[in-house]
Amino acid sequence: MTRTVLFATDLSADNRAAFARALRLAYADGAQLDIVHVLDPYLPRRVLHDVEAAVVDDIAATLKDIREDYALEEPKTLIQTVAGAPYVEIIREAHERQADLVVVGMHRKRGQKDLLLGATSMRIIRSAPCPVVVASQPPTQPWQSILVPVDFSLTARHSLREALQRFPDASLTLLHAWSLPGERELGSHPYYAQWRDHEVARLREHLSREIDSLMSELAGVPDVELVLEHGAPCEVLSGYIKRHTPDLVVVGSRDQPHHASELTGMLLSEPHCDVMLCRG
Repeated sequence: MTRTVLFATDLSADNRAAFARALRLAYADGAQLDIVHVLDPYLPRRVLHDVEAAVVDDIAATLKDIREDYALEEPKTLIQTVAGAPYVEIIREAHERQADLVVVGMHRKRGQKDLLLGATSMRIIRSAPCPVVVASQPPTQPWQSILVPVDFSLTARHSLREALQRFPDASLTLLHAWSLPGERELGSHPYYAQWRDHEVARLREHLSREIDSLMSELAGVPDVELVLEHGAPCEVLSGYIKRHTPDLVVVGSRDQPHHASELTGMLLSEPHCDVMLCRG
């Protein structure tokens, strides 16, 4: 069965980086690129045909421009328009096409977390049947430096598996945020410091075994580096991204139907890199 990358475009200039990334991903994976634009369902029927033709022409012209700008090869491509609520139609298309990946653009200004929570991209992330890439950075090259936050949850294991399978040639850093009880009250005590170092070493060993176990199930996986940093998960992840500027963060999404996790909100309100969200 042919693999499919589904790119949802709103025709805005902000979607250009995501369009180019979708092209690069589809060609690299030997997948078909399905490009979908959702039309306003309340358009008068007498003008709908003309609007559809204009949208398809615009997408085709943009596709040609992006290929030339980024020197990208063109995969097998299908351009289509549908009418309806954007997130509903995109999710339906992802199911019907059995998409392996959905790519959307990020076009919110940084820091607008409250606006993101109801945005089309957030609704797609919550309901998509496959990983969703939110792309905001110019795709001048394949993703090479990939960051994967890890813990002991099944969601984190699933996102790590996705990263290992999809990016066998990339450099993967696995980041774990740790904290221990009693740090505020006992942190300066020498016995506590000794116990803390022992617990962190034990934690690293446990994580390493989990990772080795997962990697032994897969073939052709990349080398990985495990990094442990002290602090709350959002603070640790945000600080690491700002210091090291990875190309991509792959994270498991635990969002509820009407509630985005703090981690997801942070990543999408401060888009320092592209993000892939994998539902557990």
